[in-house]
Amino acid sequence: MSFYLFFACGLLGGILGGMGMGGGTALIPLLTLLCGVTQTAAQGVNLLSFFPMAALALSVHAKNGLLQREGLLLLVLPALAFSAAGALLAARLPALLLRRAFGAFLIALSAAKLLSARKERGGRGEKRQKTS
Repeated sequence: MSFYLFFACGLLGGILGGMGMGGGTALIPLLTLLCGVTQTAAQGVNLLSFFPMAALALSVHAKNGLLQREGLLLLVLPALAFSAAGALLAARLPALLLRRAFGAFLIALSAAKLLSARKERGGRGEKRQKTS
């Protein structure tokens, strides 16, 4: 595949990741659909690209005083354990199942975001009506 296509996929994933939207949400489908990368390889690339983005974002958030350190270990330790378990499981699952599971996850995430936006918009509408 062309260097420029991979570069464009990385650029888009990086921009979304830098904005806090989860670059892998775009990067994994782009790599699998446009570049012909297997699902497992795309997930691995996403994990590798996540480390520098997360380190940079962490330093920026720390500098701006946006980190809450209370309960950090209660969040990080289970996340590490379950991410390792998930990686081992993903390595054993068929690629088709991984693609379908990730697709279902994206659909559920999209539906949740739409419902959240609808509730938020409805709440604003009610406030406007009450103040008028």
